[in-house]
Amino acid sequence: MNTPAYYDQMPSITMTDPLAETLGSAEGGTLQYRYLDAVKLTGHSCPTVAGAWRMTRDALARLYPQGTPRRGEIRVELREQLDDGVAGVIASVVSLVTGAANAGGFKGLAGRFGRKDLLAFGVPMRGDIRLTRLDNGQSVEYTRGGFPVPRSAELTQLLRAAVAPDATEDARRAFAQAWSDWVEQISDPAAAPEWVEVAA
Repeated sequence: MNTPAYYDQMPSITMTDPLAETLGSAEGGTLQYRYLDAVKLTGHSCPTVAGAWRMTRDALARLYPQGTPRRGEIRVELREQLDDGVAGVIASVVSLVTGAANAGGFKGLAGRFGRKDLLAFGVPMRGDIRLTRLDNGQSVEYTRGGFPVPRSAELTQLLRAAVAPDATEDARRAFAQAWSDWVEQISDPAAAPEWVEVAA
């Protein structure tokens, strides 16, 4: 599987999942998620996916400054409704890592390990998304700002050429490369974050 090199340069996220440990799915319940996992889940890499990945990693570092985040023990709430804009895509990335799920999620074993109803949309808040630890109620909230690297006019032109009914293979390849380069710039740890923490 050939993927852009920057996928491997994106910091991974390590979680402890008590359910995975209980069912023998992973020794010690330790699960490591990589950016490629988010790309496989959504089927693509874009500013939304990359931004959601960076934000999730930052939020977990703030919620668990001295330990490994615990998957399945974090509530995720979004201000937008599920079908608003890219809320669903953002939630998919955050849910992948945290285990938070909506009404269709895992119900649990003997009253433990449930992930059902830990993901909610249309929740009033100052920011756009909030993650909350279930054990101590600590939360962190973020608002989405503009892309740290705006999309260029050239990229827009390449997009039009690539999706045209008579698009050539060269046009499609040119756009794919330019798009990937743009997302790589946004993903650079040195780039300004797309998501900004909302002060308590």
